Amino acid sequence: MRQFETHSEEETRAVGRKLAKLLPDRGVVLLIGDLGTGKTTLVKGIVEGRGAANAEDVSSPTFTLVHEYGDPVAIYHVDLYRLETLEEARRIGLEDLFHQPALILIEWGDRFPELLPDNRVEIILSHKEGASRLLKFSL
Repeated sequence: MRQFETHSEEETRAVGRKLAKLLPDRGVVLLIGDLGTGKTTLVKGIVEGRGAANAEDVSSPTFTLVHEYGDPVAIYHVDLYRLETLEEARRIGLEDLFHQPALILIEWGDRFPELLPDNRVEIILSHKEGASRLLKFSL
């Protein structure tokens, strides 16, 4: 298990840019952590590192549920926070995304595990002191 400790949003984005080079072109990445642990900030770095969009163009898909980045789409950014049931997750086409030739980044990825593929990367984000965050993952 690898880990990074970051002390600012910019450092978290920088880790995302590094991860962008390590993550597969196609696959599922679960972002797991409480509110405010930096999930969307990490996604900004990954998207930026892949050249799919500028970090300023990346926002949490809390209300739209899925954002697409790149032309053609290279990254799908999904947020499961507001979904309450397995049926709601199915209705947004979550399982269909897994067949796309893209990287699928899923915030609140520990929800609805029965829908998620076994072959995936999990990134666990947690609060440390002050603005520090701890990111743990294995690739």
